[in-house]
This record gives sequence, structure tokens and C-alpha cells, in this order.
Amino acid sequence: MKKTYYLLTLLVLIVFSSCNTKIKEAKGENLIVQIDEIWATEQLPIRSRDSLISIYGVDHNLVKVQDSIIDKNHVINEKKVKTILEKHGWPTKNMIGERGNWTICNVIQHSDNEVRIQYLPMMRQAVKDKKLEPRFLVRAEDRIATERGDLQIYGGQMKYYPETKSFNLWPVFDPENIDERRTAIGLDSIAIFLKNRFNFEWNLEEQIKRTNEFKLAKQNDNKQ
Repeated sequence: MKKTYYLLTLLVLIVFSSCNTKIKEAKGENLIVQIDEIWATEQLPIRSRDSLISIYGVDHNLVKVQDSIIDKNHVINEKKVKTILEKHGWPTKNMIGERGNWTICNVIQHSDNEVRIQYLPMMRQAVKDKKLEPRFLVRAEDRIATERGDLQIYGGQMKYYPETKSFNLWPVFDPENIDERRTAIGLDSIAIFLKNRFNFEWNLEEQIKRTNEFKLAKQNDNKQ
């Protein structure tokens, strides 16, 4: 009995020591400063581009210039995020600060689908370990689905449609029950989310129609 107790105590001490070591390493590297730099170079150009779009439209040359800056910065930031995740696993808030998860997930979100798929298991485990909020995970899940050409599950992804020169929701699986899925993981209703995030009005009948059209078009493509 005593031997078992001592072994368990030793195991706890080893795990605790390992966690402390990772936190000390992260502080030594000043990960929070790195994360803040990644956030600024990843997000601020996007905000500038979106402001330009609202003034000049999506096809203006100033928007294209800003897009090139965004792409250049993202290549650098993706490498930095990969290095952090490969070295530390999914970091704790103590290691990367309050804005850390948002920053890392945004960089992953802006990457190719292969990168999102690569880190999806790590994100799922981070949610289980209470290191990551579910909203970041479902955002990645929806992006993976849309990039594959599938219906999204939670409604987090919008798309620009050149034929109407406007943004609309990427079609959603089972739109009638989307709020049940969102509520189950602690998210706001789809109407509140779209209004707050994109100033877009949720119209259930319209989205049911768009989903049915999407499924029909995909069935026809599969027959060809």
C-alpha cells in the first residue's frame, strides 16, 4: 500500500515538474511577446483590407495590395505557430496570454486545409483539456467542411458570391436544427452570431432553400 502511494506521489511530481518546465521554457522564449507580434501582423492588415472593401469594393487595387501583404505575413506567422505547437504542444494560457488561443487559431484558420486537418486532433484534445474554447474548434471544423465542398455544421463560414457581388452564408447541414447544435457546445444562436460578427440577417427559409440547392447540385456533380 505504501509502495503504491509513493509511486503515485512520484508520478504526480514528475507530471507537475514537466508542466512547470514547459511554462518556464515558454517564459524564457517570451511566447507572449511572439504571440502579440503574430496577432498584429496577421490581424491588422486584414482589418485594413476589410475597411478598404467597405469603401472601395472587393475588386479595388488597394484591396489587392493589402491582400498581398496579408499573404506574405501569413507565411511567416504559420511557421512561427507550427514551431510553437511542435515544441510545446497546445500551450496553456499562462504560456501565451489571454489572446494566445485566438491568435493561434486564426493563423491555423487562414492556412490551407491540410494544415487545419493536421492540427485538428490537437485542437480537439486541447478542448478536452480545457485549454481551448469550443468555439475555436467548431470554427475550424466548419472551415474544413467548406474547403472540402461539404455542408458546414455550425454556420461560422461566409462566402463571397461573385454572381451577386455579396456575401452569404456557406450552406448549412440541417439548418432547422442548427441552434440545437450550437447551444450544445455553448455558442450563441446563429442569428445572434451572424448579426454580431457579419451584420448579416439569418433567414431560415432562405437558408433551407440554399441548402437544398447545394445538395442537389452536388448530387448532379457526382452523377457526371
